[in-house]
Amino acid sequence: MSRIASVLLLSLILVSCSSGPEPVKPGTPAFFWNAATENYLKGDYPKAADQLGKILNTDNEYTARARAWRLILLAGLAQGHMEVANSYEMGARQNKNNPTPFRKETMDNRSSASNYATQFVADFAKFSKAAAEPQIPLSFPAPPGSPAKLAALDKVASGLQASIGEMESTRRDAIRRAVLLATCEAAGVENDSAKVTELLKSGSANVSRETFLKAMAATLYEQAGLFGKQKLGRPDHQKHFLNMTSEALKGVADSKESKELKKKIEADLKSIS
Repeated sequence: MSRIASVLLLSLILVSCSSGPEPVKPGTPAFFWNAATENYLKGDYPKAADQLGKILNTDNEYTARARAWRLILLAGLAQGHMEVANSYEMGARQNKNNPTPFRKETMDNRSSASNYATQFVADFAKFSKAAAEPQIPLSFPAPPGSPAKLAALDKVASGLQASIGEMESTRRDAIRRAVLLATCEAAGVENDSAKVTELLKSGSANVSRETFLKAMAATLYEQAGLFGKQKLGRPDHQKHFLNMTSEALKGVADSKESKELKKKIEADLKSIS
């Protein structure tokens, strides 16, 4: 084969190879969406939430999907750390001989929970100000796991000291369980992992705005308790979360549950002021 023919053949090969779809450019919403999906499937929910947050820096085709998904992840991350902290707090009371490690874990997990809750309430405020779409997209597969309570947390609450490895795995499992429960609640199938798996088996589903807001209200109220005087002692934060709970309830029809929650909010606000 002549040199010219070889060059022509190589050129044709390069052209054919470059005719496929262009790779996703780093830093674009599509890039962060793919990265969030990859980390979510790995079970790395903090990274997934962070990457979804980067999508929300601009208004783009992924915004609505990213906003709902990130709210659910942040709800689970905060709740998981809150449950771990509560278990260690109980463990400190039981292990009177060596409560210090339990108290440290309580403080560390409450600090993490506060961080995620603060992100959650800020994101919810933006969600509330956005166009009130009647359907909320849940564009991700259901997280794996079981809604059953973790035996490891019962062990911690009884005052039994765990190894560093056990502490880390317990924290990870608690977060993954909390994300599953948050997904179930947002989808309107509370505590039913089988139903939420079926609902999200295609990786995409829509739920009514009211269903989603019910879940957000319940989450905000739980997070408000994190800042109560028996926990972090931040009445200003607690009041803000309670007010945002009331904001979420504006989109929920009156029911026995919503009326009871409104009474709790009123009572808590009175106790703060």
